[in-house]
This record gives sequence, structure tokens and C-alpha cells, in this order.
Amino acid sequence: MALDGFTVAAIRAQLLEAILNARIAKIAQPENDEILLTLKTENGQQRLLLCADATLPFLYLIDQNKPSPMSAPNFCMLLRKHLQNGRIVAIRQPSLERILMFDVEHLDEMGDLKKKTLIIEIMGKHSNIIFTDEDGMIIDSIKHVSSLVSSVREVLPGRTYFIPNTNDKLDPFTVAEDTFIDAFLARPQPAYKALYSILTGFSPLMSEELLYESGLDSSISANTMQKEQAMHLFRRLQVMMEKVETCDFDANIIYRNEEPVEFAVLPLTLYAGEKTVHDPSVSNILKTFYEKKNAITRIRQKSADLRKIVTTVLERNVKKYDLQLKQLKDTEKKDKYKVYGELLNTYGYSCEPGARSLTCENYYTGEEITIPLDETLSALENAKKYFDRYQKLKRTEEALLTQTKETATQIDHLRSILASLDIATSEDDLAQIRDELTEAGYVRRKNTGKVKKITSKPLHYVSSDGFDIYVGKNNYQNDELTFHVATGNDWWFHAKQMPGSHVILKCGNSDVSDRTFEEAAALAAYYSTGRNAGKVEVDYVRKKEVKKPGGAAPGFVVYYTNYSMVAIPKIDHLTLVE
Repeated sequence: MALDGFTVAAIRAQLLEAILNARIAKIAQPENDEILLTLKTENGQQRLLLCADATLPFLYLIDQNKPSPMSAPNFCMLLRKHLQNGRIVAIRQPSLERILMFDVEHLDEMGDLKKKTLIIEIMGKHSNIIFTDEDGMIIDSIKHVSSLVSSVREVLPGRTYFIPNTNDKLDPFTVAEDTFIDAFLARPQPAYKALYSILTGFSPLMSEELLYESGLDSSISANTMQKEQAMHLFRRLQVMMEKVETCDFDANIIYRNEEPVEFAVLPLTLYAGEKTVHDPSVSNILKTFYEKKNAITRIRQKSADLRKIVTTVLERNVKKYDLQLKQLKDTEKKDKYKVYGELLNTYGYSCEPGARSLTCENYYTGEEITIPLDETLSALENAKKYFDRYQKLKRTEEALLTQTKETATQIDHLRSILASLDIATSEDDLAQIRDELTEAGYVRRKNTGKVKKITSKPLHYVSSDGFDIYVGKNNYQNDELTFHVATGNDWWFHAKQMPGSHVILKCGNSDVSDRTFEEAAALAAYYSTGRNAGKVEVDYVRKKEVKKPGGAAPGFVVYYTNYSMVAIPKIDHLTLVE
């Protein structure tokens, strides 16, 4: 989710404690749309990163420095000229706007005390970092916005700074009850949309949360609700805003199966039951959320070329397989042609020359049968023609049985690689998948002369009872786990008849509780193509029962006796060992 007014309020509360009255020691511009302030405080050094990226704007405190270009951009040089060694005397947020204003006192060239303001606007594609004087005149901005770009507001040196009109939204801190109720009930749109459309600083997430706390359906149109419901909603709004006014924040990230899905600075009761990680520092929450989201996005982008290769080859093989099955079905006629030939050899003497058909008894079934004939050929020549058809279809069937088996194996292999791409978490994981595709002949080998050491390892979980459970992230790791890590009496799990990871429950000869079996099965269900299903059937067996056929593709195994159980692909309660 994007930063909303609540998150900005929580950041302001943290910054007031951490950097108010701090001295600006260094100013850098690591990226075109980023400003990094190094601050000296009574408690040591702090770094504040402000980013006005159109797709991912943010600001928070960071621990490590970021490399900057050798030659500082003009905006950075301007800030250094005016704000270097200045002191942050105020941090302001107008209402619940997604705007923070840093008032900085500094000495000018004449030694006179001056005040300037550094403003960051976190507004999606309209995000900006703006520098103004004490009269509100824009000195410069990290992004220039002319009248050609925006008819609402110009952001250029010499223009007066003002907050853009937020479509006449209401201030959630000061709005009167009657005003709120009238505005809300007048909206002919889902209740959650109506909320963030009329209230400053509200995001869809916080609108959903407020309605959930109020016991109201967020999808019902606001103009169909009763006045009593709107009054109750207003009471819950007041409680929520009181938490903001008193800085009673609870920064948290919601995880779903190890992937961050939302963050907030107030408790999200609508995600009750989901894994929630809390941190007193909203900066830590933002940093963790964006880093993990960026890592997932980056891996998905880097895997796009591999995914395209696999998908293209898979589609080609599926079409080939369908054609082979159709051709195989056509070979079912071969036995009919064999019977025609045999009956013509038996009854052909009774066939008149030039006849177009022969009707006789089929001594296999005792029924009468009519055999089509080529009138230009004799009965024996027609028999030979049918025998030739039979032999041709028989040879075709034998070849197709082999080919369809090979094609089906290739399809299963490619689908398993797609499943591996879905759970890849690092570039080393992708490197192993690329090696597998190269070995299978789907990707041309690059002769770079350098061999990169791959350190990708299987996932390692610990069950509630303390047992180690390992999950292969690709077919190479699956083979390694099954045939090198696991011992004979360890348990092996796999989603039934679908691509997925090999899961090894390390137990040796120890007794294993039902809970541990269920947790290992949940991992096998989650790390399979059935992860989005409500329930997945999982096979499990002692490792010693699992065999690898000679010449089989990586990750392919067979087993002839097994147990099965139905698992829910939910693993939030399991501990992942980093």
C-alpha cells in the first residue's frame, strides 16, 4: 500500500523525538528524486531519507549511508548552500495531509538568522520535494511542474507554495458530525470509497479498517445506509483520530505466507488471524516492508525472461501433446483394417470383379459386416491394401506411445520449473533454474569464462515440536534434499499429482506427532501449484521408498507405496530459519 496520512503522522511523531533541533551536517542526492540528510543530534547521528519517486515515494530514518554521485545535482547544491549546518526547529503536517514540512533555521551570508522550509509531498506520481523561503515562496524543487504539466498548481522557482486542493475533502480532526454524515450518505459508491473520497489522509486500507471496526459492510453503497449507521461510523472515526492526536501508534506489517501484504501504523483488526509483526519504529516497518516488496518485485522482473522461455516451450509442447493424442486416437482404426484384410483373404473368392463392397460374416463377432472395396483392385489386392494400412497405423501407434510419454514428461518438467520460478527468492535461485534449463537444452549455454559460485540453499523451517523441515526451491535442490540430505527413515512429502517442492522432515527414528506431520504437509501444499487452493492432497512416505529412475529429469522420482493426507496451504505459524 502507499503511505497515507496516518503513516505520515506516525513518521512525524518519530521524527519529533529523534531529530527535532538536530543540526544538518550533510546533504546528498543519491538518486534523481532522493535527498539524504545526515543529522547531528544530542543522541548521536541520524540519517533521514526523503524520496519523491513517482511509483514508490517515502521518507524514513535509515542506518546506512547511500552512495552519491561524484558531482552533486543543482538542487542538492542549493540545499547545501542554504541549509548546511542549519537546525530543524519544527516538523509540521497540515491536518492529515501526506505532507511533512521541515522548518530549518540557518545563518545567511551576512550572518543573519533566517528560516527556510523543506517540504516533502507524498502523493504518488505527484510526489515532490520543495524548498521554500520564510514567506512561502518556492526557491526550487526536485521536480519542476509547469502549467503545461498541471493546470492545478505550478511548482517552479518564484511561485507561491500552496497545498493543492484535495477535492474539498473534510479534515478528519475537526469535521462536525452533521457535516460528515451528510457528506457520507450523499455518496453513491461503496462505503470504503466514500470514506477516502471525503476525508483527507484516508487510504482504502484505513477506510476498510474503520468500517470493519464499525461492523459495517464496506461494499454496500454509502447512500443506502441508515443515518444511525453513519452516526456510529463517526463515533469510531473520533476514536481513531484520538489515537493519532495522542500519537498512540502501533506500526505493523501483515504477512501472508512469508510475503508482506500490508503495513499500517494502527492495529488492523480486519486482518485478524494473519501473521503480524510489530515494531516501535515506523521507519523500521517501512524499510522492512519496502525492501521485501522490492526484493520480490526485483526477482519477478529478473525471472521474466526465464518464465517467457519456459512458457513458450510449454505451450508448444502442450499443443504437440494434444496433436499426438489425436493422432494416437486415429490409430485405433488399425484393428478394423486387420479384420478387413483377414475377411477378404477368407471370403474374397466370392467377390465379383469390379465390386465396390463385400458383405460377409465377421467370424470374430458372428455379425454381418460390409467391407468397402476399391473396384479397380482384386479382392486379394484389397486385402493387401488393408494389411498395409494396419501395419502403418501399428508402427505409428508404437512411435506415438513413446513420443506422448516423452512429451508428457517434458510438460511435467516444464511445469515444475514454472513452480520453481514462483518460489525463487534470490538471484542464485534463478541461476540454478537457468542451469537446469541449459542442461535440458531450452537455453543456450553462455561461455563467459567465469563460473559463478551459487550459494542458493533449500528453505529451512522448524516445526512447532522442534523438528527440522527442509523445502527444495527448485529441481536441483529437490534431488539434493531427497537423495543426499534425507536418510532412510526421514519422511518425504509432495503435493499429489502436481508440480511442487520435495519436503523433507528430518526425524531419523524419532516419533513424530500428528501436528508435525500436518505442518510438513502444509509446506508441501504451499510450495506447489496448489498453494491458492483451500485444501491440497499430499503424499508422504519414508525417504527409503522414494526412487529415481535412470535418466530421469531433475526432481523426478517414483514411489509405489505411500500415505496421503489433506493439508491446508497455510504456513504463517511456522518458523523460517534464515
